[in-house]
Parts: sequence; structure tokens; C-alpha cells
Amino acid sequence: MRILPALFGVILIPPAVAQEAISVDLEPWIEIRSLERDIPPAVLRADADLGESEAISLALEVRASQLIVDDLQARRLATSLGLSIIGTTGLLLAAKQKGLITEIRGPLDELITLGFRLHPDLYRNALVKAREETA
Repeated sequence: MRILPALFGVILIPPAVAQEAISVDLEPWIEIRSLERDIPPAVLRADADLGESEAISLALEVRASQLIVDDLQARRLATSLGLSIIGTTGLLLAAKQKGLITEIRGPLDELITLGFRLHPDLYRNALVKAREETA
């Protein structure tokens, strides 16, 4: 079972994010949505990369319930603009809470092996929240 469509249904991504994923076939539950307005000045001033800038701008435009983002600078910018954010670790925790997966340790370990950067304290805190490790 796919976690993202089970948690959110359709996922909107801007063209720059789609370009970053060009080597991957996009799933039918991913919709590429162009921005209807220019990237807001507050987002431009933050000097985030184009994909993150467009994603934040799109989330603001469509009043998204949540923005999926892991980059710390982009997370801070998004929250400063009033967006609700969730990252990979949060997605895994939500999936476990909804019974979509039975544990987060395996998926997290696999992501780390693939180069996903996760601070050891965040890793441990996530396992505690998932009740896979004691505090």
C-alpha cells in the first residue's frame, strides 16, 4: 500500500518538483499543478531552491492542509508563512498511527541507508513516539 495516497489522496506538486523527479514515473495520484501567481517576495527572499519555492508558493495558493517538506530552511520558511508542514518522519508516524505500516524503524533505516539525512535525536524521538523505543 502506498502511504501518501492513503494519507492524503491526491498530492499536488509544482513543475519544478516534477522536473526534479523526471527520472521517476509519476504515480496517478500525483498531480502537477502550475502556479497561477508569481512566487511571493517573501519566498523569493528566502533563497530556497526552485522546487521548494514553488512547493511553498503552491501550498499558499491552494491553501493546502499540509506541505510535505524535509529541508530545514524550507520548513522554517513555510511555518513562518502559516503553512502546516509534515516531513518524511512525520509521514511514517502518521502511517503507523493509521495502521498503514506496522513500524517506522525499518523504513527510516532504509531511507538513511539511501542517503536520507536524519539527526540522531530526531530518529530516536520518532521511535519513542512510535512506541518502538522507550524514552
